[in-house]
Amino acid sequence: MRIIAELPHPEFKISILNMNNKFIVKIEQGNLEQTYKIAESDLLDGVNSVFELLDEEFLKTVSARFTEMRKDYKETFYRYNY
Repeated sequence: MRIIAELPHPEFKISILNMNNKFIVKIEQGNLEQTYKIAESDLLDGVNSVFELLDEEFLKTVSARFTEMRKDYKETFYRYNY
């Protein structure tokens, strides 16, 4: 697995990796991570197509998902400690 690109974003660290004929999009925020795997054969223009997939609408849903993930983690951590 190797990093082939990193995209600047004010909220996330976005890395695009390549492994076994798949692009792996890894989006990190703090201690949370979302990963998406995309078969190279599903894309017409290689890594450029990955850039197109990561549009503003998609990244808004990623942000909302991080909010939910953080909420879920805090709730379970609270149950564990109290």
